[in-house]
Amino acid sequence: MIDRSAERQEVPVDDRTGKPYINTVAAVAIAPSGVGAELSEYVAQAVGVIRDSGLPNETNAMFTNIEGDLDEVLKVVRDATMKLAGQGYRTGVSLKLDIRPGFTGQIHAKAKLVNALLSDQ
Repeated sequence: MIDRSAERQEVPVDDRTGKPYINTVAAVAIAPSGVGAELSEYVAQAVGVIRDSGLPNETNAMFTNIEGDLDEVLKVVRDATMKLAGQGYRTGVSLKLDIRPGFTGQIHAKAKLVNALLSDQ
Protein backbone atom coordinates (compact mmCIF):
# COMPACT_ATOMS: atom_id res chain seq x y z
CA MET A 1 0.00 0.00 0.00
CA ILE A 2 1.36 3.41 -0.99
CA ASP A 3 1.33 6.03 1.75
CA ARG A 4 1.84 9.53 0.30
CA SER A 5 2.87 10.79 3.75
CA ALA A 6 5.51 8.14 4.36
CA GLU A 7 9.10 9.30 4.11
CA ARG A 8 10.12 5.91 2.80
CA GLN A 9 8.42 3.36 0.53
CA GLU A 10 9.06 -0.25 -0.35
CA VAL A 11 11.04 -0.38 -3.61
CA PRO A 12 9.19 -2.54 -6.15
CA VAL A 13 10.96 -4.94 -8.49
CA ASP A 14 10.25 -4.72 -12.20
CA ASP A 15 8.77 -8.09 -13.24
CA ARG A 16 10.25 -7.70 -16.71
CA THR A 17 13.86 -6.99 -15.71
CA GLY A 18 14.06 -8.26 -12.13
CA LYS A 19 15.69 -4.94 -11.14
CA PRO A 20 14.39 -2.40 -8.63
CA TYR A 21 12.02 0.08 -10.26
CA ILE A 22 12.94 3.61 -9.17
CA ASN A 23 10.12 5.84 -10.41
CA THR A 24 11.34 9.23 -11.57
CA VAL A 25 9.62 12.34 -12.85
CA ALA A 26 12.03 14.62 -14.69
CA ALA A 27 11.61 18.19 -15.83
CA VAL A 28 14.13 18.84 -18.59
CA ALA A 29 14.92 21.76 -20.87
CA ILE A 30 17.46 21.20 -23.64
CA ALA A 31 18.59 23.99 -25.95
CA PRO A 32 21.66 25.00 -27.95
CA SER A 33 23.69 28.17 -27.51
CA GLY A 34 24.74 30.59 -30.22
CA VAL A 35 22.08 29.80 -32.81
CA GLY A 36 20.10 33.03 -32.65
CA ALA A 37 17.04 34.33 -30.87
CA GLU A 38 14.59 31.58 -31.87
CA LEU A 39 15.32 28.14 -30.41
CA SER A 40 12.09 26.30 -31.27
CA GLU A 41 13.53 24.44 -34.26
CA TYR A 42 16.27 22.97 -32.05
CA VAL A 43 14.13 22.37 -28.97
CA ALA A 44 11.66 20.48 -31.18
CA GLN A 45 14.42 18.07 -32.19
CA ALA A 46 15.15 17.23 -28.55
CA VAL A 47 11.45 16.97 -27.69
CA GLY A 48 10.99 14.63 -30.65
CA VAL A 49 13.53 12.21 -29.16
CA ILE A 50 11.69 12.32 -25.83
CA ARG A 51 8.31 11.69 -27.45
CA ASP A 52 9.71 8.83 -29.54
CA SER A 53 11.03 7.16 -26.35
CA GLY A 54 7.62 5.79 -25.41
CA LEU A 55 7.90 7.11 -21.84
CA PRO A 56 5.00 9.20 -20.56
CA ASN A 57 5.81 12.85 -21.25
CA GLU A 58 4.27 16.27 -21.65
CA THR A 59 5.70 19.54 -22.90
CA ASN A 60 4.85 22.97 -21.53
CA ALA A 61 6.24 26.44 -22.20
CA MET A 62 9.46 25.88 -20.23
CA PHE A 63 10.12 22.15 -19.80
CA THR A 64 9.28 18.67 -20.96
CA ASN A 65 8.29 16.32 -18.15
CA ILE A 66 9.16 12.64 -18.46
CA GLU A 67 8.25 9.72 -16.19
CA GLY A 68 9.74 6.25 -15.90
CA ASP A 69 12.43 4.21 -14.22
CA LEU A 70 15.47 6.32 -13.32
CA ASP A 71 17.77 4.54 -15.79
CA GLU A 72 15.26 4.91 -18.64
CA VAL A 73 14.64 8.60 -17.91
CA LEU A 74 18.36 9.40 -17.78
CA LYS A 75 18.92 7.53 -21.06
CA VAL A 76 16.19 9.56 -22.77
CA VAL A 77 17.65 12.83 -21.43
CA ARG A 78 21.07 11.79 -22.74
CA ASP A 79 19.66 10.81 -26.15
CA ALA A 80 17.71 14.07 -26.46
CA THR A 81 20.81 16.05 -25.48
CA MET A 82 22.92 14.19 -28.05
CA LYS A 83 20.40 15.08 -30.76
CA LEU A 84 21.81 18.63 -30.56
CA ALA A 85 25.29 18.09 -29.12
CA GLY A 86 25.91 15.40 -31.75
CA GLN A 87 25.39 18.08 -34.42
CA GLY A 88 28.18 20.10 -32.83
CA TYR A 89 26.05 22.61 -30.92
CA ARG A 90 27.02 23.78 -27.46
CA THR A 91 24.00 22.48 -25.57
CA GLY A 92 22.59 23.51 -22.21
CA VAL A 93 20.51 21.13 -20.13
CA SER A 94 18.38 22.06 -17.13
CA LEU A 95 17.24 18.97 -15.26
CA LYS A 96 15.21 18.45 -12.11
CA LEU A 97 14.38 14.95 -10.86
CA ASP A 98 11.76 13.77 -8.38
CA ILE A 99 12.74 10.21 -7.51
CA ARG A 100 10.01 8.46 -5.57
CA PRO A 101 10.21 4.66 -5.32
CA GLY A 102 6.90 2.86 -5.07
CA PHE A 103 4.91 5.42 -7.02
CA THR A 104 3.83 5.48 -10.66
CA GLY A 105 1.68 7.80 -12.73
CA GLN A 106 2.95 10.88 -10.91
CA ILE A 107 3.29 12.99 -14.06
CA HIS A 108 -0.50 13.47 -13.85
CA ALA A 109 -1.28 12.51 -10.23
CA LYS A 110 0.69 15.43 -8.77
CA ALA A 111 -1.36 18.02 -10.65
CA LYS A 112 -4.61 16.23 -9.75
CA LEU A 113 -3.67 16.26 -6.06
CA VAL A 114 -2.86 19.98 -6.10
CA ASN A 115 -6.11 20.73 -7.93
CA ALA A 116 -8.10 18.67 -5.43
CA LEU A 117 -6.47 20.51 -2.52
CA LEU A 118 -7.27 23.86 -4.13
CA SER A 119 -10.88 22.78 -4.69
CA ASP A 120 -11.22 21.96 -0.98
CA GLN A 121 -10.18 25.46 0.07
